[in-house]
Amino acid sequence: MMHKFDYWSPTEVVFGKGREDETAAYVKKYGGSKVLLVYGGGSVERSGLLQRVKEQLDAAGIGYAEFGGVQPNPTVEYAREGVKRAIESQADFILAVGGGSAIDTAKGIAHGAANPDVDIWKFWSGEEKVQKSMPVGVILTISAAGSETSASSVLTNKATGSKRGLDNIAFNFPKFAIMDPELTFTLPVYQVACGVTDIMMHTMDRYFNPLDNELTDAIAEALLRTVVANGAKAVKDTHDYDAMSEVMWCGSVSHNGLTGLGGQGDFAPHQLGHELSAMFDIAHGASLSAGWGQWARYVYQNRIERFVRFAKNVWNITEGSDEEIALAGIQATVDYFKSIGVPTCFSEAAEIGVQSEEVLRDLTDRCTFHGARTIGTFQVLDGDDIYNIYQAANV
Repeated sequence: MMHKFDYWSPTEVVFGKGREDETAAYVKKYGGSKVLLVYGGGSVERSGLLQRVKEQLDAAGIGYAEFGGVQPNPTVEYAREGVKRAIESQADFILAVGGGSAIDTAKGIAHGAANPDVDIWKFWSGEEKVQKSMPVGVILTISAAGSETSASSVLTNKATGSKRGLDNIAFNFPKFAIMDPELTFTLPVYQVACGVTDIMMHTMDRYFNPLDNELTDAIAEALLRTVVANGAKAVKDTHDYDAMSEVMWCGSVSHNGLTGLGGQGDFAPHQLGHELSAMFDIAHGASLSAGWGQWARYVYQNRIERFVRFAKNVWNITEGSDEEIALAGIQATVDYFKSIGVPTCFSEAAEIGVQSEEVLRDLTDRCTFHGARTIGTFQVLDGDDIYNIYQAANV
């Protein structure tokens, strides 16, 4: 049966080759007259994309200012600088050109510029609620985070070592997302692999939950089959338009809520991974794959029939007992991660490596918000459980 849900996905998706040439029209459509361009490193400059966007804005009579230099695992400290830049330039529209890091930074800037008397970390820490914001648009260049069509945004506070997500249905959705798969052709293979991993995890963190919803579950399984097949092709040839286009759309659908309707999303692997990327500055997708297998083996018996369905419908594993099928599905997922080049334990991640007991305890303390919370819904995990999973991954 379908369980109760609310669903709202207001972002206008503009998908296909060359659609970035329509950027100015969409900025105007959503009321932009002075844009702050938010982007990361030099790739959008080297590819000529940023220059093409600026020429479009010039031709349309739309003013703009720039805020580049956003790094992976974006920080609240840098977003605060972007807030200052937006206010100084009198921007009324924030346009992210890049992937999840640029988009999440843009969302932070939009919230901060609209609420100049509130430090934006208070939104992410839960001390304040976002009551107003500025419009955000996206030109996507990385298939991974799904932030282009989601109500989520994640920032790291370097001062405290905390990484937090902000889910805000009212103000976190971009107005539009322009998605041209050809803009992802220049990505390094490892970045593509991490993106595929993140897409899978956004889907699996919704799929592994206490409730069954037939259509929702079938959509999630179809998405997983699609991204697994095309992700393998994409890491072999990042110029394969067919594969890269499928991966790009999977990224958006994986995080726009559709694959979790009626469920109670778990997201424990994301919470475990957030602490790894906050402490070690590891790529987000890699922080997830480095502990997923250990989490799955720790919790699968809590609802083994879910892992059996996953193994059968995603990996076509049908032979054996329920126990054997469930474990084979977990192993198939881990093997796939290995095949695309992402880590499946701490020692396989150069940024992490095998850690001391003290570090594992620190990670656990951070993940529980110093003992103030549990994580997960598939199986609720307390501090002891979290420590055991980190310990299992610490090989």
